[in-house]
Amino acid sequence: MTKKKILVTGGAGFIGGNFVQYMVKKYPNYDIYNLDLLTYAGDLTKHRDIETNENYYFIKGDISDREKIIQLFEKEKFDYVVHFAAESHVDRSITNPGIFVHTNIIGTQVLLDAAKQVGVIKFIHVSTDEVYGELDFDPNTFFTEETPLQPNSPYSASKASSDLLVRAYYETYGLPVNITRCSNNYGPYHFPEKLIPLTISRVLNEQKIPVYGDGKNIRDWLHVLDHCAAIDLVMHEGIKGEIYNVGGHNERTNLEVVKTIISTLGKSEDLIEFVTDRLGHDKRYAIDPTKLENLGWKPTYTFETGIAQTIQWYLDNKEWWEQIISGEYRNYFENQYNI
Repeated sequence: MTKKKILVTGGAGFIGGNFVQYMVKKYPNYDIYNLDLLTYAGDLTKHRDIETNENYYFIKGDISDREKIIQLFEKEKFDYVVHFAAESHVDRSITNPGIFVHTNIIGTQVLLDAAKQVGVIKFIHVSTDEVYGELDFDPNTFFTEETPLQPNSPYSASKASSDLLVRAYYETYGLPVNITRCSNNYGPYHFPEKLIPLTISRVLNEQKIPVYGDGKNIRDWLHVLDHCAAIDLVMHEGIKGEIYNVGGHNERTNLEVVKTIISTLGKSEDLIEFVTDRLGHDKRYAIDPTKLENLGWKPTYTFETGIAQTIQWYLDNKEWWEQIISGEYRNYFENQYNI
C-alpha cells in the first residue's frame, strides 16, 4: 500500500509546527513533509525529537517561488496539502503590509496552482477568525461560517483574500478544498511576540507587560492541540468545498489573560503597563464552532487547564524561549540548513 504524502506549509511555525509533531506521531503510515522558509518566526529546534523519524522530511523553501514549488509538487505528488504558511503578526502588517500581500496571497495562489496541476486529494487552507472583522461586546453574538468577511487590518485582509482564492479554485477548477478559521491559539512553542508567550517571558524576567488600550478587547482562546485535532478531522472527514470554524469556547479580555498569568506565577500586577491602542484594534472575536462539532470535534482544553499547562511548559523550557528571544537558535539552522 502506497503511503499518503502530506505537505504541511509553515511547519516550523507555531501552529504548523505543533501540527507536524501531531501528525508524525499519530500517523506513522503517512509521510509528513514540512515546507518552511525559516523566516524570523520559523524554529526547527522544536522538531529535534522527530527529525530522524523515517516519516518526517524538511524542505526549506518559499511558497511564492513558483518554479521551485511546481517542481516540488511534480516530484513528490503530494496527496494532501495543509497550508499554514503565512505572515501573521498584526502589528507587523500595519508597518509593512506589502510582505503580507506577497506571502499570504501570492504564496497561496502558487500553492493552489501546484495542487491543481498534480491533482491533490484535498487542499486544507488554515485561516483565521480575523477575516470576519469584529463583534460588539454582546455575549450572544458569534462568528459563523456565513458571517460576511470584513477584515480590518492588512493581515486579516490578506488572509481574507487568500480565503477567496481558495474558494475560487474550488468553484472554478473543482480543486477539492476546505477552509478552516480558528480563534486565537496558545500552547507550547509560541513565538514570544504574541500576547501569552510575551506576557509569560516578561513576567518571569520582571519586565513591564504592554497592554493595548484599556485591555478590554476580547478573544476566544483555543489550545493549539485542540486546533491540530480539528484540522486532522477536517482533512479526513470534511466535506469538500466547506468552511469550518474552530473555536475554544474560552472568551477572555486581554487584561484577564495577563492577570491570570501574573497570578499563576505569583508576581505583582504592577508589571502591567497600558500603552497606546493598536490601529484598527478589533474589539471582540468569538466563534460558533457548531458545524465542526457536528462533524465530530470538541475542544478538550478549558482555558484554566490549558493556560496552566502552557505556563508550566514555558517554565520547563526556559532555555528554548530565551534562545528564541536572543536569536541564538538561528545558529542551529545556519549549521544544518545553510541559511
